[in-house]
Amino acid sequence: MSFPIAEVVIPLDDWADDFFPWFAANYRDFFQSLVSPIDWAFEELNSLMVALPDPIGWVLMILIALRLAGWRVALFTAVAMGLLGGWSPVLPHLDVWDETMTTLALIVTSVTISVIFGVPIGIAASKSNRFEFILRPVLDAMQTTPSFVYLIPVVMLIGVGGVAGVIAVIIFAIPPMIRLTNLGIRQVDQEVVEAAYSFGATTREVLIDVELPLALRTIMAGLNQTLMLSLSMVVIASMIGAPGLAQLVLRGIRALDFGSGAVGGVGLVLLAIVLDRMTQSLGQPRSRTSSSFSLKSILSWVKR
Repeated sequence: MSFPIAEVVIPLDDWADDFFPWFAANYRDFFQSLVSPIDWAFEELNSLMVALPDPIGWVLMILIALRLAGWRVALFTAVAMGLLGGWSPVLPHLDVWDETMTTLALIVTSVTISVIFGVPIGIAASKSNRFEFILRPVLDAMQTTPSFVYLIPVVMLIGVGGVAGVIAVIIFAIPPMIRLTNLGIRQVDQEVVEAAYSFGATTREVLIDVELPLALRTIMAGLNQTLMLSLSMVVIASMIGAPGLAQLVLRGIRALDFGSGAVGGVGLVLLAIVLDRMTQSLGQPRSRTSSSFSLKSILSWVKR
């Protein structure tokens, strides 16, 4: 004798269709108020970078690479950014310098905001196991949710345009910054931390003078991953109006224009390699120096 089994379907699509319009109708103004400073920061930075004469912007990129990563990376930066239009009109180039600067402004804005919020959240997670337990599934969901899904609530709450692209990039790219800040501080040798406390250091002094310097290498790895994820999300964010090189890729997809897509793709690759090499080198020498500074501070407390 068999019993019929009723099929039970969870109406998640209906719940989402009811929830998101209600949420957007009630909280859109709140999110719009948060968007204003981001809009101002991105537009000001974008206007400044695009307004710079191409050779001056090219030289500044080379000097930044030289300062952060040495002459080899600076030489590669000179060639890569020159090919994008920095040395115009002296040598052959792709003539996408303005698009490159806009993309760079979007990335700098997104990564800066990710650091401003990601590092404190990571520090808080490293100090509280309960908070980390609550935060972990949220970060897992943020990292595993398909990129296109982020676009739906962003468009409903913010609209389309450059700021919407910045918000989408931040949501997608901030988890590594939080995770690796948390990991780096938790991996700090507890004997050094206990020694600092025993010599009279406060919690704030231990965090600033000991834990953060010793965790700097791991935090810089989080910054590098956030930067790379930002660059990967830029192309998807172009579907909701994110400007720059990604618009060339989107144009190539819509019009089956392989040439436009190739130019945008090559531009993004060159920019990604330049930024990757800069951020990879950012924490290398400083991590050792910062560690020695933290140990010197402990020794100074001993002498007291």
